[in-house]
Amino acid sequence: MNTQREQMIHTWLQTVLHSEQFEVSFLAGDASFRRYARIKLQNKTYMLMDAPPEKEDCIPFVNIDEFFDQHGVRVPHIVAKDLTLGLLLLEDFGDVVLSTLLDDTTVDQYYAQSFKQLIELQQIDGQAHLPAYSYEKLMTEMRLLTDWLLPSLNIQPTEQQLETIEQAFDFLALAALNQPQVIVHRDFHSRNLMKIDNEQELGVIDFQDAVIGADTYDLISITRDAYVQWNAERVYDWFKVFYELLPASAKHNRSFEAFKRDADLMAIQRHIKILGIFVRLFERDGKSGYLKDLPRVMWYLLEESHDYAELHDFMQLMRDVVMPKFIAKYGNYEVAA
Repeated sequence: MNTQREQMIHTWLQTVLHSEQFEVSFLAGDASFRRYARIKLQNKTYMLMDAPPEKEDCIPFVNIDEFFDQHGVRVPHIVAKDLTLGLLLLEDFGDVVLSTLLDDTTVDQYYAQSFKQLIELQQIDGQAHLPAYSYEKLMTEMRLLTDWLLPSLNIQPTEQQLETIEQAFDFLALAALNQPQVIVHRDFHSRNLMKIDNEQELGVIDFQDAVIGADTYDLISITRDAYVQWNAERVYDWFKVFYELLPASAKHNRSFEAFKRDADLMAIQRHIKILGIFVRLFERDGKSGYLKDLPRVMWYLLEESHDYAELHDFMQLMRDVVMPKFIAKYGNYEVAA
């Protein structure tokens, strides 16, 4: 650990807290160069984010946090900041992550709350503050499948197979762009929502990649979570709950069936991307913890693409060429009851 940096953090905290009577406990984290520590001063706690500016740019986090905070999104308040040093002192949301509270008896209530907050987020006009989830971005994400998953299985697609893949990606990217465009958190799942003491609203974290994109994207993140699986009937019931909460403008000329199609196609785009990301996290970054979730994501992709003729050739390729090698290397998928 960099003792010089520790000393600098200590000095900065003394200045912003007007006290020397605080305790610093660094937390174990997954993030690359960003560290978090819990700061205790008397009976109050704060969260310190340490992001050395030469390695981590925390300006996007600060800009989006302040913008969301001003508009009533339940993000951590920024208590103090020094962007030159790469230090932020944040409100402490505690340690209770929503994923640890979910079971058959609680999930409906918590998801209904998350949908309510999601709809409120989508009502905010973020066009001037956030980048667009563009065609290029959507395509680049899906190409992670061809860039990382296929090579990991020693699959080299032919020209014709590549054309089939690109046609499917193009169809999915255009489907996402044809949906109502709203603020998208982009990683809105049960590990990024916190249960805060004595509050109904869930705390929202990890929002620094927010964009303007499809209104079904975040719904998919939480209901077809890469880390936890619910049965299909229940997921469609949640789609209905969410659809009913949508403003009239988002339901104009858009029946529930049309909305469900939008959500399915958005989900398929996301699964394709995640298959590539999880392999890249292992192959490039040495993080093996995500490999166990690959079969579930692949199962989602196979299941949800059944009804869409436009994806038939692509999915045939996935079943015939990719699946035998995928199962041999990453294992098979088990269906949730």
